[in-house]
Amino acid sequence: MAHIIVVGNEKGGSGKSTTTMHVATALARMGHRVGGLDLDVRQRSFGRYLENRGAFCDRSGVDLPMPVIARLGEGPDPLTPALQQLEPQCDFILLDCPGSHTLLSQMAHTLADTLITPLNDSFVDFDLLARLSPDGDVLGPSIYAEMVWSARQMRAQAGAGAIDWLVLRNRLGTQQMHNKRKVGGALASLSRRIGFRVAPGFSERVIFRELFPRGLTLLDLKDVGTEAMSMSHIAARQELRDLVAELNLPGVTVSF
Repeated sequence: MAHIIVVGNEKGGSGKSTTTMHVATALARMGHRVGGLDLDVRQRSFGRYLENRGAFCDRSGVDLPMPVIARLGEGPDPLTPALQQLEPQCDFILLDCPGSHTLLSQMAHTLADTLITPLNDSFVDFDLLARLSPDGDVLGPSIYAEMVWSARQMRAQAGAGAIDWLVLRNRLGTQQMHNKRKVGGALASLSRRIGFRVAPGFSERVIFRELFPRGLTLLDLKDVGTEAMSMSHIAARQELRDLVAELNLPGVTVSF
């Protein structure tokens, strides 16, 4: 069966679609069969990213690795038929969830073998995972963490195995070191209580916004004629390499 990777939280602007697109294309470049499904039926950032990629390939004549994309079905359970379409032809299926609580997102989390939760490195986003006292002490899990806990219970009852949950600290800045340490300490404490791993994600870089209209990723730059890589590009590629390695996906050896 395909390994299902869910990228989700319940807050917009944390880098879910950028993370989904880069992980999907990295796996495809390494020779794995990859499928994708955008569960954000309104904004469709991941779906539009893939559409931009297809259009760029058609215009330029460049053949870039492309995840197989499926669309949601109809009826009360639109997710199952889409997954049934993808699963026979995929090693990995990535589900990009909306930045809000929806039934589709809740269903997707119960299917996750690996869950990636991008989180902007601030206490505003941290509140999605846990409630804090005014002194910064963790009081207990918050809405999203409780939803993941419920998904874990449902998987356990169905004998479907554990969810490997990875929280990404996105947009890590070089400034505000005191706040960065406080967020890091709170995440480390919470990770032991509710069971997730913490890893650095993507720093804030202009390149990510520039790549979207053409549907490109950091790994495509040389294929489209970018010979001179800036230090920012090289550092961003290393962040992606570190992320894919940290995911510890079955049968994946990082080779880019």
